[in-house]
Amino acid sequence: MEEQVFGGERGPGRVVRPLMNAMMRGFLGRCPCCGEGKLFASFLKIVDRCERCGEEMHHHRADDLPAYLVVVIVGHVVVGAFMSFEANSTLSLGQHLAIWVPLTIGLSLALLRPIKGAVVGLQWALYMHGFGGEKDLIEAHPET
Repeated sequence: MEEQVFGGERGPGRVVRPLMNAMMRGFLGRCPCCGEGKLFASFLKIVDRCERCGEEMHHHRADDLPAYLVVVIVGHVVVGAFMSFEANSTLSLGQHLAIWVPLTIGLSLALLRPIKGAVVGLQWALYMHGFGGEKDLIEAHPET
């Protein structure tokens, strides 16, 4: 199979990295490059380098995007389920709290790590934030 090479914004002569494969590998907690090494050193800390292929991961910039995505996903699921449940039942406020608070916390904790891995996979596939070998340029604020 022939490797596709592209030019332009991402750089001339770079091999096209498979976006969905990289994001799925990250989602599963694996190195987006080889799919075999661990991506996480602890719950949310990314390893500095893949133990299998040696790909450097220390320069990723997931920042707050995974948390925002988790809030959007969990918010839609929980609020939609709550509204549907409320329309069809007669539970007290205490019963609702006993259901929806643990569900919200559990879903948030369950999704945060996989979504962060997918974001790192996205950055790797698109050569973002040092995954292409160059340093990030810090833009000066127009007022400074």
